[in-house]
Amino acid sequence: MVDDKLAQLNVLIIGKTGVGKSTLVNSIFGESITEEGLGKPVTQKIHKIEKMGMPISIYDTPGLELGGNNSADNLLKEMVKLVRTCNTSGDQSQMIHCVCYCINTLLSKIEPAELEFLKNFIEKTKKYNIPIIVVLTQALQKNCVTELKREIEQEKLSIVQVIPVLAKDYHVDGQGIIKAFGVDKLIDIMFSVLPDDQKDTFAAIQMSNLDLKQKAAYKAVKIAAAAAATTGAVPIPFSDAALLIPTQVTMLMHITTIFHIPIQKAALTTIATMAIGTMGTTFIGKTVVSNIFKMIPGIGTVTGGAISATTAAFLTTALGNAYIKILIKISKGEMRVSDLTTKEGQKILKQELNTQLREKRDR
Repeated sequence: MVDDKLAQLNVLIIGKTGVGKSTLVNSIFGESITEEGLGKPVTQKIHKIEKMGMPISIYDTPGLELGGNNSADNLLKEMVKLVRTCNTSGDQSQMIHCVCYCINTLLSKIEPAELEFLKNFIEKTKKYNIPIIVVLTQALQKNCVTELKREIEQEKLSIVQVIPVLAKDYHVDGQGIIKAFGVDKLIDIMFSVLPDDQKDTFAAIQMSNLDLKQKAAYKAVKIAAAAAATTGAVPIPFSDAALLIPTQVTMLMHITTIFHIPIQKAALTTIATMAIGTMGTTFIGKTVVSNIFKMIPGIGTVTGGAISATTAAFLTTALGNAYIKILIKISKGEMRVSDLTTKEGQKILKQELNTQLREKRDR
């Protein structure tokens, strides 16, 4: 996997035993993150779950029994202490970036003790401005979900939103299957409230929402296009067009990391050069540029022998958007990673690039 040094993301999951926290987490990230054991204890009851190769930590509160052996008061103190320690450290990688408070919807009303626990947690952590999302898990019965959602919303709590979720398909004996729902919406809400540095991390490691990956990838393309425009602010001679390679390869690395697909940096350099039809180390061959300029009136000149800032930005955008289309195909199983280094794969990439160029011309 390309290492793009994604920022660390930390999520606190709260909920009673059996509420479906593990199922929810694994559905969001598409991997069995929470099935590798309890993780490393950070307090008497809270565990920090990590997965090798993924810049995410899940702080889990197993055994939250408001009326049982785990005292609600003691657990509340531990959670508040954890939040205070993490979010006053001054280290963004240590902070809790989002809280998901899970409530089971099998009962249409929230227990008074649990509601009080939630209120106390919100009140005692409000100074840290951590977004709190209430997740109604196992949302099988519509009437129960509606009633419980209404009850919580009437409390006017300082939370982001109440999201009903059925994290995986539910088989009903003799009646078929209730399809999973709500995870995509939860992912969208989580993405919207995370700090900017953590947004790309979340988009990269969650596996349930391809649209979110595209959104983050297009943002990376815009940043790269702006950088390319800076490079081309003083028109670049064709012979020096390779100056754009570092910007474009960095862009491809970022996009690759967002899609969480294992492609090496060397392969990305090859992909970039071949996509434009280059020879040797020159990124834009004169013949190809000549053909491209015929498609893009007014943004460059062949006779002048130079690439302007607008042209540099346009070519970078076209390459980035074409590459995103290819990674979408790979994500959907329509292509394999190994196809990218074959003649057929290169042909597909070039076709996508030409499509991007034509769409720009026609606007």
